[in-house]
Amino acid sequence: MTGVELSRRLPRAWRYAIADRVEFFTAAQWTEEFVAAAVADLVPVDHAVPVARTLLAEHPAPPLSIVDDLPVAADRNVLLSALEAHRTVQLLESKGSGTPPGIALPDVASIARMLDLTIPELEWFADHGQWLRHAGRPLRHYRVRRIAKPAGGVRVIEAPKPRLAEAQRRILRRVLDDAGAHPAARGFRPGGSVLAYAAPHVGTRSVVRLDLHDCFPTVTAPRVRAAFRRLGHPAPVAAVLADLCTVATPGDELRGLDPWQAAALRGRHLPQGAPTSPALVNLVLRRLDARLTGLARSQGARYTRYGDDLAFSGALDSSLIAGVVPKIVASEGLSVNPRKTRIMRAGARQELAGVVVNARAQIPRGEYDDLRALLHNAARFGAASQNRDGHADFRAHVYGRIAWVAQGNEHRRERLLNLAARVYW
Repeated sequence: MTGVELSRRLPRAWRYAIADRVEFFTAAQWTEEFVAAAVADLVPVDHAVPVARTLLAEHPAPPLSIVDDLPVAADRNVLLSALEAHRTVQLLESKGSGTPPGIALPDVASIARMLDLTIPELEWFADHGQWLRHAGRPLRHYRVRRIAKPAGGVRVIEAPKPRLAEAQRRILRRVLDDAGAHPAARGFRPGGSVLAYAAPHVGTRSVVRLDLHDCFPTVTAPRVRAAFRRLGHPAPVAAVLADLCTVATPGDELRGLDPWQAAALRGRHLPQGAPTSPALVNLVLRRLDARLTGLARSQGARYTRYGDDLAFSGALDSSLIAGVVPKIVASEGLSVNPRKTRIMRAGARQELAGVVVNARAQIPRGEYDDLRALLHNAARFGAASQNRDGHADFRAHVYGRIAWVAQGNEHRRERLLNLAARVYW
């Protein structure tokens, strides 16, 4: 035992880091020895045991005591969420407490080896000085395009060029894929899908849908660095990884944009179009997910998130959810788009990310009917007659639509596939 005593409040950064590390611990891990080992790399070595002792004294029940306390007849969706969180703890145990998920990266040279780059190439792609913001387009690492949003405004897509894209895919596979997102995050993770996001809200008396405003641009480089640090990587490694995964949009690409959007894009941010960005959003928003899950439980509700879409269902007071969530989101440095907030009652259509959840989670009937008509006409008059948008691979496009429309309904899937089999492609 160490003789150090905690005579004053720990620094905020330490407290947040410790909370993130132990968030998914269950009764089996809620011991002084295990907690001390888990936080040993977050505090001075002689503080680890006193921190663990104080933490257990102030919180006798582990964060995931729900796993041990759920009755046999507990709600299936709550149980699944708890078990998913428990698997995150098992991952931590299997890799050893204090060890970063994925490949070990002790220094910057190890990043270069992982990405098969020289140190100068690594510096070039990281662009620490952001001088590529002022370089010509051929020298820049991203191609920028704009897509009009249905509700107005534009979405700025920043897609990395092939070599940087490959480096980011390696970071995703070897560093981020094993990093545990919060169980409420149902997109951009193994096993995640729109259906997994929408299904927990089926058949409830009310569904509240909210949208994070310009989520990717508002996730800044310091927040990304902090996410890599929470995974256990040293500060120099976290800084390089963050720079490889963020970009500052060149000034000539900001012309004509809304001033607020242009200001967000001017600084280093997560580019919408990079393979690493969705996984990093999940990591950065992990504390927000934990807070919103707590709010939902206090209201007897369920909460899930898919990217920047937030969903709550079954709340005792839906208006309270709609009013409090923006305040919690704002305290995390983000904002809710008030124009997209919806409270959907059971008597009206309840739709989340294009999935109707009134009676079962499935794509709206209209989309199914339209696709069925397209396949019927393609079988009668030829596939080319229905390719009105000029898709290069119309067959792949149609089968992609079948996969989307048939989600959650095996009868629809079989019928659409049978119709597609009759088409001469």
